[in-house]
Amino acid sequence: MSQTSARLSVDLVANKAARKYSRSEQLRRVLWSIGRWLLILSPRPFFGWRRGVLRLFGAKVGVHVNVYPSSQFYMPWNVELEDWSAVGENAFIYSLGRVRIGYRATVSYRAHVCAGTHDFSQASLPLLKPPVTIGADCWIGTDAFIGPGVTLGEGCIVGARAVVVRDVEPMAVVAGNPAKRVSWRRGPTKK
Repeated sequence: MSQTSARLSVDLVANKAARKYSRSEQLRRVLWSIGRWLLILSPRPFFGWRRGVLRLFGAKVGVHVNVYPSSQFYMPWNVELEDWSAVGENAFIYSLGRVRIGYRATVSYRAHVCAGTHDFSQASLPLLKPPVTIGADCWIGTDAFIGPGVTLGEGCIVGARAVVVRDVEPMAVVAGNPAKRVSWRRGPTKK
């Protein structure tokens, strides 16, 4: 084995032995694996029903929140959906850590919000759960990826298929991989 490959080795035994979830989380994950079907099988216009199911499993859900039946929540008890927010069809909220989706924010079709990663500086690759915060009035485009520990400032727009791995300033429009600012969003004009 070369010196380079020795430095890059992964301690799989230590990774598997590490406790990633508390007993309470493990129990909630088992219950959610059954309860999530209450979302999946619900008719499309039953937004109130889905809000209730998410609340039952510990999510903080505001009023007039639209969650579609095919959206996926990994651990709903780590999710906060503020008033008038929306999570679109096939969106994936990987909520190992806290995920906050702000007032009137939209997570579009097939977007992925990821609040989980590993510490690659350690051979055991311990699980990390950095929070993701999506500010009020943000719009995350189709198929976009929002990485762990990212904060999206109020009113920003993330373009379709963008990969966001750093914080985004309020009212910025970002696109690309990695996402870069391409313009600024204008606020309401006064008449």
